Amino acid sequence: MMRDITFTVPCYNSEDYMERCIDSLLSADERAEIIIVDDGSTDGTGEIADNYARNYPEIVRVVHQENGGHGAGVNAGLALATGKYFKVVDSDDWLDEEELQKLLRKIKQWEKNHITVDLIICNYIYDHFYENKTKRMSYRNVLKENKISSWSDIRHFRPSQYLVMHSLFFRTEVLRESGVKLPKHTFYVDNIFANQPLPYVNSLCYLNLDLYHYSLGREDQSVNEKVLMQRIDQQIRVTKLVAGCADLEKVREENPKLAGYLVRNISIMMAISSIHLLLIGTSDAMKKREMLWNYVKNHNRRLYHTLRHRTISGFTYLPGKIGSRFTLAGYRIAQKFYRFN
Repeated sequence: MMRDITFTVPCYNSEDYMERCIDSLLSADERAEIIIVDDGSTDGTGEIADNYARNYPEIVRVVHQENGGHGAGVNAGLALATGKYFKVVDSDDWLDEEELQKLLRKIKQWEKNHITVDLIICNYIYDHFYENKTKRMSYRNVLKENKISSWSDIRHFRPSQYLVMHSLFFRTEVLRESGVKLPKHTFYVDNIFANQPLPYVNSLCYLNLDLYHYSLGREDQSVNEKVLMQRIDQQIRVTKLVAGCADLEKVREENPKLAGYLVRNISIMMAISSIHLLLIGTSDAMKKREMLWNYVKNHNRRLYHTLRHRTISGFTYLPGKIGSRFTLAGYRIAQKFYRFN
């Protein structure tokens, strides 16, 4: 029997919080499988995972592997997945159990009516760890609720909106067809996962469910500003990979709105890289910033021109000290308003 969903939970030294995550997934019962990937943990993560497998042998599978980073955990789960849909849930995050049941009922309805949906999009919630505050991210303005759509149906994304791993349930075969494989020992690879498969999606549906709870605020978290600055070389690497993961000209011919979205997302990633290099502020960082933009220019001049002159990322590559101060001031205002890290 094919399960409705494969949940993959990459874990590295997650003993303090992984149980909340896994317990929320168990509410799907045998309609889902849970693959816990112990990515070379040195604490009690592996033992906790094995206990779940012993207690729920029909639902939970455990992979123990040498440390390869988040991408290696996702790759391991996808290789073993038997569910119709594939979902990555980070070990410090969790799903709302009532909303998950609504999703499962919708999938059952589609199966009964022989309807195939390549991508399911749901809401996600930012849970700010220390401040006890939440922020809901939805897509009601982008797609009609509960309607099987195509890329031609998407509407305007707001500045704070883009499709992220937390909001997406890909049909497993779509992921495999796309050939997505995430690099090891690299942070921010969720951007690749959320973008590379999109040109292979023909049907999508937005469900207005507040499903995924994304924890923010831990000091060691990859999106923490100081941590991102320390890992800027990995952010740059992923930005380059995302910029080249789709044939934008081909996508533009077949799905112009999707092409527009992909360019917009590359713009966001370029902006993030440029801004954090500015925050670092060293001469080496400024060289890396210039090299990143030259990389795009040398590989895709049309994309470069669009990014420099028609998207938000162009405002993060303004000349001179005045341009840099303007960029950083705008970033601080946006950070305070949108609370993205």
